[in-house]
Amino acid sequence: MTADEDAGDSATVDEAEVRHVASLARVNLDEAEVERFAGQFADILEYFEALDDVPDVDADAELANVMRPDEVREGLTQEEALRNAPETEDGRFKGPRVS
Repeated sequence: MTADEDAGDSATVDEAEVRHVASLARVNLDEAEVERFAGQFADILEYFEALDDVPDVDADAELANVMRPDEVREGLTQEEALRNAPETEDGRFKGPRVS
């Protein structure tokens, strides 16, 4: 942030800050990208400032939990669970090899 923001003006991001963030992210940016991202960061910060205009909302005290209580129920058998699997092996789901 710049001194302007500290003084209460709209947020700006200078190119040094963009270079710093890029170095933290280990991203190499050319000068055109640094300039473009500085402008985009400023736009993003302006959007955050718009949140200051959102009025506070009181919580509704009459909300109730609508979830059902946990109940132990009979589950699927192994055969039922595997019935629609595209591929199984030795009574288990078979997925693609990840290497």
